[in-house]
Amino acid sequence: MEEYRYFNRDISWLSFNGRVLEEAANDAVPLMERIRFLSIYSSNLDEFYRVRMPYLQKKEIQDGGEDAYSKAGAIIDRQQDEFGRILRDSIIPSLSNLGVHFCYKNGIPEDIASIANDYFFAQVAGFLQPVIIKKNTSFFPENNQLYLVVILEFSSGKERVALVNIPVGNLNRFLKVTSGNKDYIVFLEDIIKRNLKSLFPAAVGIQAFNIKVTRDAELDMMDEDGDDIAEKFEKQLTKRDFGFATRLLFEPGLPLRQLQHIVSFFDLKSASVVQGGRYHNLKDLASLPVSPPADTYPKWPAVEGIEGVDENHTLFDSLTSRDLMVHAPYQSYDTILRFFNEAAINPLVEEIYTTMYRVAHDSKIAFALISAAKNGKKVTVLVELKARFDEANNIRWAKKMKSAGVKIVHSVNALKVHAKLALVKRRHAEHPYLGLFATGNLNEGTARFYTDHILLTAHQPMLMEAETLFRFLSKKKKPDSSDIIAFKHLLVAQFNLQAKFLQLIDREIEHAKNGRTAGITIKLNNLEEEVLVNKLYEASQAGIPVRLIVRSVCRIVPGLQGQSENIVVKRIVDRFLEHGRVFIFHNNGNPEIFMGSADWMNRNIYRRIEVCFPVYSEKLKAELTEMIELQWQDTEQAVMIDSELNNVSLKGTGSGIRSQEAIYRLLSGGVAELKLI
Repeated sequence: MEEYRYFNRDISWLSFNGRVLEEAANDAVPLMERIRFLSIYSSNLDEFYRVRMPYLQKKEIQDGGEDAYSKAGAIIDRQQDEFGRILRDSIIPSLSNLGVHFCYKNGIPEDIASIANDYFFAQVAGFLQPVIIKKNTSFFPENNQLYLVVILEFSSGKERVALVNIPVGNLNRFLKVTSGNKDYIVFLEDIIKRNLKSLFPAAVGIQAFNIKVTRDAELDMMDEDGDDIAEKFEKQLTKRDFGFATRLLFEPGLPLRQLQHIVSFFDLKSASVVQGGRYHNLKDLASLPVSPPADTYPKWPAVEGIEGVDENHTLFDSLTSRDLMVHAPYQSYDTILRFFNEAAINPLVEEIYTTMYRVAHDSKIAFALISAAKNGKKVTVLVELKARFDEANNIRWAKKMKSAGVKIVHSVNALKVHAKLALVKRRHAEHPYLGLFATGNLNEGTARFYTDHILLTAHQPMLMEAETLFRFLSKKKKPDSSDIIAFKHLLVAQFNLQAKFLQLIDREIEHAKNGRTAGITIKLNNLEEEVLVNKLYEASQAGIPVRLIVRSVCRIVPGLQGQSENIVVKRIVDRFLEHGRVFIFHNNGNPEIFMGSADWMNRNIYRRIEVCFPVYSEKLKAELTEMIELQWQDTEQAVMIDSELNNVSLKGTGSGIRSQEAIYRLLSGGVAELKLI
């Protein structure tokens, strides 16, 4: 096999998070949104340390002759310096211009000291649990929780070290105090620091420094099954916050002797010991109490209404005559909620099947399924317990639905079910099957800011294949050679998904070799899996233009002579999180379009059940193609990834299109204004 060059998946992800940081630095972005991008960057980085840094540390992976773990650390250090610069030199002065004094690194001004002290005794003190570190101390710092390392000096000459919790789970991270015509915002930990003498009255000297321990997020689940699988997951969840430490983050100035003492005492020798800023968990910046919220994105109300659905015609009536597609968050998610609500009350509906990967905290869909079960319908829900960081919420909803009579199915541990689909069966109907297929979770919460596409259809053969898949998943087993399901419409990972995509690319290569027009346009969140990546390289070498919109992880290296000179990769970061997966194959002028849940990553291809689905409606194909073309023309929020993994700005290169704005205008019923106004 030809030797190809690839980007390292984790270094490429850090390139994406760096792109998020660029939006925080962008003066054209409203101030409060820039602060939100800082929060997103910080939250992303915390998850990276919980999920990926342990892997890099254990595997000793090389990237271009350099240790990937060390390379990642160096990139993060540079980004953290940039984070601090943006906050210090741009965000804080801009807040000050709005009359908001953000007390960052400057302690608590005397103007509001008495108010802060009163707040400490009235609201904070009761949540504090100081612990002196000594030989018989059993205390263990929890994952991503904030603590003060307090160095205490006594008149006897003795020195002690204590940890004091910062109770952000009980109180707001920030306190806002208005004095005169100015708002002051102070950190909770600074209020506690100011009052440490009340906790340690015998100490004659007190120093305090912030620390945080980040721990591995993996759950140690054996590949087992049974009715108690949810209970086993719950037990593992209680252990997650006390798992293998991947990072100790500490405030500058913490004496080396005390730092080494903490590392030794809490057995953090294998963790990355990283000097950060004065404050940690700056994902909390998203809750900065600036009121009224100043300088945010203009509102884009979701487009309401469904053509042909009125008081005389239900959504189900409309579906029997044509396919519908909802583009969230541009269009209202109420159409999806209506699908489940109509299923719950329609007397002709006998059975409902759906997958739920990340359940909304207050899920209206789950409530509709509960009502359906209580209304006598057979309801089967596959709730994925292994949706990282959503396990506890999914377990909670699974129990609630099960108690209402819903049949709950969990996947085996070796296989996640990441597919997004639902199916309704009706009796005495010309179209007994109705259903939906989505690129994102059936979650009305994330649908407000994730861009996804949901196809609603009465295509009977496709929905019959969905029923076959649900029946297989109900067996709770991993597919093996005896499980042969001939999917003709759906592309299902573990069955035919990878093979079908390879076939579609091969068909484009065959067109190109025979002088026919060919082209491939793909939009993904992540692109990693080498078999598919190599096939795209092969397409490029056949002279086929390959256009890729990849949000985060991208292992394909574009623009290399003899390997990928016909491949262009773009990345879009804007007010909404780009989340849809779309696959367009030119097919000599007769394009085929697929959408679905599957990124092209090892986990999606080899360790998950994923479903991609065709778009058959010519009207919807044209609409979706126009949306993707607007994204490809984006020069305001899109960047091009070059062969060295740089995010190359496209501003000033001609079109002036901000694709999310253009798509919103398009779906609002007007002509898409391609120029920013």
